[in-house]
Amino acid sequence: MLLFCCQCGTRLSLSGAGSVCHVMSCPTCPYVHRVSQSIVNRKYPKLKVVDEVLSDSAVWQTVDSTDEKCPKCDHKRAYFMQLQTRSADEPMTTFYRCCSCSHRWKD
Repeated sequence: MLLFCCQCGTRLSLSGAGSVCHVMSCPTCPYVHRVSQSIVNRKYPKLKVVDEVLSDSAVWQTVDSTDEKCPKCDHKRAYFMQLQTRSADEPMTTFYRCCSCSHRWKD
């Protein structure tokens, strides 16, 4: 919670950890605001549900394969797919899936 000084408009800062109350004071003028109760306010945004696009095996049926070594089983061929996951001025992300063990990784 933000509180502002009623005299100069500067944001008050928490200072003086007393046993009964805390004090919020203005760093530029002598204004002091006593806080006698606990102020807690938490708001957590709801996360957006994202579908796993690359987990569907139907997506991988129409892609090409290339000579790429699997980091899990050392097989020498992998399917690959390129998607633009970042902004347009960044390079595309290459996703791989092993032809042998179906392990997935990205480059």
